[in-house]
Amino acid sequence: MALIDRLREIVEPLCLDLSVELYDLELNGGVLRVTVDQAEGIGMAAIAPLTREISRALDVHDPISGHFTLEVTSPGLERALRTPAHFVRAIGTPVKLKLRPGVAEDRRVEGMVLAADDTGVVLGPGPSGADQRRFAFADIDKARTVFEWGPTPRPSDAAAKDSLTKAGATKQITKKKVAGSPATKAAGTPAASPELPAPADAVKVVNA
Repeated sequence: MALIDRLREIVEPLCLDLSVELYDLELNGGVLRVTVDQAEGIGMAAIAPLTREISRALDVHDPISGHFTLEVTSPGLERALRTPAHFVRAIGTPVKLKLRPGVAEDRRVEGMVLAADDTGVVLGPGPSGADQRRFAFADIDKARTVFEWGPTPRPSDAAAKDSLTKAGATKQITKKKVAGSPATKAAGTPAASPELPAPADAVKVVNA
């Protein structure tokens, strides 16, 4: 089983237990980024306990060798689109694509997602008024939704402020292998499941 599939196998049930949707999961450059969401938007009240549960599960199963940072975050106002399911979810939303070299003269494309399936996406007319175009996922290097800013929310508008806070809620924990941990004990030596919290200087909470 590929490592990313093993990680998903560990993380997804924990999300379901806390009524959280696992939007995306990627391991890149020593950072395990778990992107989660809820129908009404997600904030630190849901992200903080989920981060603790994922951290404990990773300590027990120890799927990643070496040091890494666990980052549990909301999708944000502009979401990365990396899977067919992401594009299906984005139907009716404006997006920006960056195509792979050699696919088209202009590698950057904007438009509204009109349709998507397992192999590609159809974009409607962009700002230039171009016709509908279909792009195969194999030809797309990067893609993200485009957030269209409306009127600035009033300071007294608690709901609007809460929405913006949820859009950038992130919690990070640096996972370090220490002597005596399950990751460093000799094979065959039993080890109790760790219950110790991460050191204070290893935890970073950001509300953008």
